[in-house]
Amino acid sequence: MGELLKVVNAAGSGCGGCHSTGCGTCSPAPATSAAPATLSRREFGYAALVASAGTILAGCSKEQPTEQASQPATASTSAPGLSSDLEVVRESKGPIMTTLEEFYKIGPGPSSSHTMGPMRITYDFFQRVSRLPEDQLKRATAVKVHLYGSLSATGKGHGTDRASLAGLLGKAPATCPPQFLDGLASNPNEVHKVTIGPTTLDLTLNDIIFDASKGDFHHPNTMTGVLLAGDQTLYELEYYSVGGGFIEWNGYQPPRKGQPKYVYQNARDLKKYLIDDKIPLSKLLLENEMAISGKSEKDIWEFIDQVSEVMVRGVDTGLTTESILPGPIKLHSKAAALQRSLKTTAKGPAARSVTQVASYGFAMGEENARGHIIVTAPTAGSAGIIPAVLKSLYDLNTPQQNIRDGFLAAAAIGYLCKHNATLSGAEGGCQAEVGVGSSMGAAMIAQAMGASPKVVSNAAESALEHHLGMTCDPVAGYVQVPCIERCAYGAVKAWTGYCIASGEVAEERRVDLDTTIAAMALTAKEMNSKYKETSEGGLAVSVVLC
Repeated sequence: MGELLKVVNAAGSGCGGCHSTGCGTCSPAPATSAAPATLSRREFGYAALVASAGTILAGCSKEQPTEQASQPATASTSAPGLSSDLEVVRESKGPIMTTLEEFYKIGPGPSSSHTMGPMRITYDFFQRVSRLPEDQLKRATAVKVHLYGSLSATGKGHGTDRASLAGLLGKAPATCPPQFLDGLASNPNEVHKVTIGPTTLDLTLNDIIFDASKGDFHHPNTMTGVLLAGDQTLYELEYYSVGGGFIEWNGYQPPRKGQPKYVYQNARDLKKYLIDDKIPLSKLLLENEMAISGKSEKDIWEFIDQVSEVMVRGVDTGLTTESILPGPIKLHSKAAALQRSLKTTAKGPAARSVTQVASYGFAMGEENARGHIIVTAPTAGSAGIIPAVLKSLYDLNTPQQNIRDGFLAAAAIGYLCKHNATLSGAEGGCQAEVGVGSSMGAAMIAQAMGASPKVVSNAAESALEHHLGMTCDPVAGYVQVPCIERCAYGAVKAWTGYCIASGEVAEERRVDLDTTIAAMALTAKEMNSKYKETSEGGLAVSVVLC
């Protein structure tokens, strides 16, 4: 344990070129939606929690009345439920099919659901309208994008408008320079020419419309793209930014994938393979990744190495950059100051280690707030956690293959949470972003340190458990307060979760990972909508900006 506290102070550059393999935006044309699921993921989580509470938490008999469990929130206090037509809901009924490139997305901050997702959406819309018949395009006079729900409520602070405009101008997240987005924000009235077939249109930020923030939407992050000929609609499509940079649209059908070699839906399924069949976690996840994505082992390791490079470079940049962050909060960056304090502190090894890890979380969180390139892990709002964990593992001279295996373990936790609960702050509050990121980080550390599957699971459970109920209440709608500091705390909690899990008797833990994920799903269901990325509650209304 003492060795774990000695997180080395020296910070390597980790610099290198970003060889992007694409933004992953390309997708099939809309098709008829499949049959709706009978239960949403949050309803599933509630049912799972009630079913398991007696035996797992307290060892109670089957006769214990379920009425003692928490009751769902009333419609007046909770956000509208997700439409059962959404693939993000339907896919919770089958095996986990998410892949690394879908999960670890490279692109600009500050929000995966409110910046990266909308840019992918409008980029997709631009591609679609470009394929319309020429006689229709000759009549086109304007393109409009309407933002609804949480995208409308907090989109200004998240840069949703400039990201949406950039997508219409043909920019994809993984390749769009942050300076381009900064230019759109600093010149809001600038007219941009966009050519769609035989027609050239003028676009400005005013074509991105902040529409109704309240309503009966399919998803809290709903937006529409509209191609107009005067007052006549030539083409319109409704989209949903469902969290973590994932997008869907009306009639969405997921891309075809291969079948996983090891089918699992929850941690209990994984346990059978890992413990009963003694299949190493990294082997299971690697073989599933190859089977589902069709990529080779070499392709997968190269992608993980690219993600590592982008993350470490972001931390290193954040550690040496001091600035007032964009927006009305006028928040001054802290990462560089925390690094300087390490040179003179006399607070002992524990304080030094905590400060070191926290400074890494601040560094990447601040880069995200600047709108610079980050990696969703699982979201942009929580994008400081895994890079902080990664940097601290490199400080301990962790071998690269161990790092790769750690990324796979982290992804497994993220997949489980996405499948059985949510990654969206607009659906589940910050527990779904920072909580899941911290849980992923704890699993990453445990796997990289060579821990057993049980310790990996327990570390992830512990980190997630102690974020349950965390609200998403960004001040002024900006991913700064409390988001940046939460990334630092999430990284420290990831190490705490690992240290506790690796120091206890693994089999004596009373609460397992599936139960805690189900609790997160239930908490998301019952959480008041004011605390789901609407900036209508908590710190967002308690902090007064002068």
